[in-house]
Amino acid sequence: MFESIADRRLPLLLVLILLLAGCASAPERVDYRATGVFPEPPEIADNVAFWRNVYASWSRGEVAIHDNEHLGVVYEVARLPGPVREGYTPEQRDFVQARRLYHQRRLADLEIKHASGQRLSRDERELRDRLVSAGGPNAVAGASERIRVQRGLRERFHRGLEISGRYDAIFRDIMRTHGVPEDLAYLPHVESSFQLNARSGVGAAGVWQFMPATGREYMRVTSAVDERLDPVIAADAAARYLRNAHNRLGSWPLAVTSYNHGVGGMLNARAQFGDDFGAIARNYRGRAFGFSSRNFYASFLAAREVASQPHRHFPEGVRFAQPLQEDRLILRRDLLATDVARHYGVSVPQLADLNLAWRDPVRNGQATLPAGSTVWLPRGALHRVAGHPEPRAILVAQTTPPRAAAPPAPPARPAASRVAPAQAPVRHHVVQPNENLYRVALRYELSVDELRRLNQMAPNDNTIRVGQRLRISG
Repeated sequence: MFESIADRRLPLLLVLILLLAGCASAPERVDYRATGVFPEPPEIADNVAFWRNVYASWSRGEVAIHDNEHLGVVYEVARLPGPVREGYTPEQRDFVQARRLYHQRRLADLEIKHASGQRLSRDERELRDRLVSAGGPNAVAGASERIRVQRGLRERFHRGLEISGRYDAIFRDIMRTHGVPEDLAYLPHVESSFQLNARSGVGAAGVWQFMPATGREYMRVTSAVDERLDPVIAADAAARYLRNAHNRLGSWPLAVTSYNHGVGGMLNARAQFGDDFGAIARNYRGRAFGFSSRNFYASFLAAREVASQPHRHFPEGVRFAQPLQEDRLILRRDLLATDVARHYGVSVPQLADLNLAWRDPVRNGQATLPAGSTVWLPRGALHRVAGHPEPRAILVAQTTPPRAAAPPAPPARPAASRVAPAQAPVRHHVVQPNENLYRVALRYELSVDELRRLNQMAPNDNTIRVGQRLRISG
């Protein structure tokens, strides 16, 4: 750009104007390679390049046939016959199996000849050299058993980028609040491609793909409300999980990988290889540390690169969704969805569309929403009822007696609605199960920094315990 302007000999003033205009129009974003927070060891460079191709180059109509340990060795990128659908058609399944068998036979012949010192053809020498270059002299042995097929994800990643526009800003704010790198907001591209109702075959759910057991440690997962399906609540849980993992493991490559493999597994890996993540990815053979775990960090780095430069990788353009603008409500008491809907003048189906965490018993009125639950309302609903110019959260309560651990309920209103806006916040709050500093701050319309200041907590300290009394005013 600079050379082309100079070659045209434009006046210096015009050059400066053009440069300033370019700077003003570009979004301010840290260079993903320059921070050093998420290093890329040379041992996984081929893996990162592989996943970059999966996300940005190879379409759903293409399959890459490759070595499952040395991802720089891709034997073929084949075009699927017939229509492209979510799953394989029978014809495509047969096609993929035939291509896999072709390469397995080819590699099996190479292994026999290489081991016995037989003369190799030109193609066989080239194949041997690729394997040796990627994995050393021993990489030829067993290559026929390391065949793997990976379907391209370009269209799905593109769609995930569009959906991410709704959540990126709030995800980054949550990450900053918990003192972790904000680029962890890119993890859903790896986990779910931002498919809001994503569910895995082993029980993981939601954009952030929490398993039920881990989900219950950080949020509500019940028959009535499954907060794993609320992208924002799950993002807060992911930030807390990753902060805790980093505190125990000491590095972000290990902490990010633990999101797939668990902290215990990564502690075992660190005990053997220290903080050398390249050595872990190449040599660690822990139980259940398979292809997915070994490649999780590399796939995150690739997703981070592609998502941070969308117009480079998707020159056709990306139509990002509008940022989340719905009003957020925190319930002070257990309530039926119908109570909330009636109070704010919306229908239960409208609320159900916004509140992905609600399960059937809440949607059909058979179960109440627990106290402390987040409820998303159509934009402006809080303003219409509460008269607040730009409310962050309104606390509502039933007129029934409060629970023992909850703040006092406000006086009942004579109106027909069973719901009433809360009075001024009480002076202290007793920490309940599944609560965290972010949720308590939101509940009382405070910033996390204000809540820390009121309780004489150190900056970036997010540790609270059940039963603790937190000062929330004064």
